Amino acid sequence: MDISVSKNRQLQYTGARDNVAVQGNVIINKDCLAALQDLPDKSVDCCITSPPYYGLRDYGMEGQIGREPTPEKYVARLVEVFNELYRVLSDSGTFWLNIADSYCGTGSKGACLDPKNPKGRNGQKISLTQNVKGCKNKDMIGIPWMVAFALRDSGWYLRSDIIWQKGNAMPENVKDRPTRSYEHVFLFSKSNRYYYDASAIAEPIAPSTAARYMRGRSDSNKYSVAVPGQGNGKIQGINRPREAGEIKSGDISPCRNSRDIWLINTVAYKGAHFAAFPPKLALKCILAGCPEGGIVIDPFFGSGTTGLVAAENRRRYIGIELNPEYCTLASERIGGAGIED
Repeated sequence: MDISVSKNRQLQYTGARDNVAVQGNVIINKDCLAALQDLPDKSVDCCITSPPYYGLRDYGMEGQIGREPTPEKYVARLVEVFNELYRVLSDSGTFWLNIADSYCGTGSKGACLDPKNPKGRNGQKISLTQNVKGCKNKDMIGIPWMVAFALRDSGWYLRSDIIWQKGNAMPENVKDRPTRSYEHVFLFSKSNRYYYDASAIAEPIAPSTAARYMRGRSDSNKYSVAVPGQGNGKIQGINRPREAGEIKSGDISPCRNSRDIWLINTVAYKGAHFAAFPPKLALKCILAGCPEGGIVIDPFFGSGTTGLVAAENRRRYIGIELNPEYCTLASERIGGAGIED
């Protein structure tokens, strides 16, 4: 059926794989694996998502991911979900996974307030990471890389480990290690060739870089002026300033390829969802990984950041979220997006 959604767009979603017309802009209130199984093959262009981190919070939903008894079972559930995503994603599609690590040895959280959630840790009294097989007390478990390697083994191409650096990271009451200030964003693809718009997220070069490029350098430097060699016919560099006409400032690209460390601050969100990632993070992934008019899917939609940014940048979205309260929250945030169950 057709349902009205934000920005006057429509989606047809009947809930059966062989009878689905996917146009985008809908929030599906359902278990992510079941919802993905309803979607047809190769029907979306990009996935950007951040699943619940292992053992960090209890969202109080039956069937939620992140409350498995062991890290291995957590990884296995994510692999099952993302294997279904593999089928749904187009052959040229990309998959951007934001995930962070957990520590072994964390004890009771009953009296510990979560700074992102005024109601505390939402039901988590004893952390699942209190005892982890193979880990000592205070060990990092290595969850991000466990997931990344498992997905690579299942057929995904592991193309990049992007570090999301938080300039305003939350302080930690620790004195025996540095404060954590980053998370991982893994870039996966189905194929060795895929849609990736490098120019959309290119970074400006520093003025000093442009000035250096304009100057002459030593023989071995790539910025030196090339002149014919003598005797052996090779091109050699000479250490002199470039002459007029050899290169102009307009010939120098003002941008460079994006690096794999992204400095993006977290942002405050007044809604009831307390683990929303910043729109700027979603924006970089969307601009690089999804063509205009394409469909972005987020199987862990939460407060709807992915959908909001997609709609604002001429992309369509499909959000899948288990918690009905978050579905309502995301719908209101995006602008009245339709909700299916």
